Amino acid sequence: MLSPKISQALNRQILLEAESSQFYLSMASWAETQGLNGVAAFLYEHSDEERMHMLKLIKFVNERGGHGIVPALKQPPTNYKSVKAVFEDILKHEIKVTAEINGLVDITLKEKDYTTHNFLQWYVSEQIEEEALARLIVDKLKLIGDDKSGLYFFDRDMQAMTGKSAKEKENTNQN
Repeated sequence: MLSPKISQALNRQILLEAESSQFYLSMASWAETQGLNGVAAFLYEHSDEERMHMLKLIKFVNERGGHGIVPALKQPPTNYKSVKAVFEDILKHEIKVTAEINGLVDITLKEKDYTTHNFLQWYVSEQIEEEALARLIVDKLKLIGDDKSGLYFFDRDMQAMTGKSAKEKENTNQN
C-alpha cells in the first residue's frame, strides 16, 4: 500500500511525464512544419515514449492501492527559434526530470518504501540515457552550426534513429 506522501509524489511525476509527452509532441509538430521530417519523427517517437512512462506510473500507483490521476495539461510552446534551440530545451527539460526522479527516489528511501524505490530504478536508468542522448544531439548541432547541408544530413540521421532506439531498448529489456 502506498503512503499518501508517496502517492502524491508519484502523481506529481505522472504530471511531469504527461507534460514531457506534450512538450515533445509540440516540438515534433513544429519540426514537421519546418520540413524537418526526420527530427519530427524522432520527436513524435519520444512523445509516445514519455506517454508510456506516464502510463507505467499510473498503473503502478493503481496496483499499489493508490489512485493514478490523469492530469490537466497546459499548452506547451508552439514555436521555436531553431532545431538547436529545440534540443537545448530538451536537454534542460531532461535535466529537470532527472532531478525530479532523484527527489522521488529520496522520498521513497525516507518513507522506507523499498518496492517503489525498486520500481523507480528503471526511471533512474532511463534518465541517464535520455540526458546522454540530448547532450549528444546538442553537441552535433553545435558542430553543424548554421550549415544548411549539415542540417539536411542531421535530419536524415534523426530519421534513421527513429524506431532504432525503441528496438534497442526492447532487446535490452529482453536480456
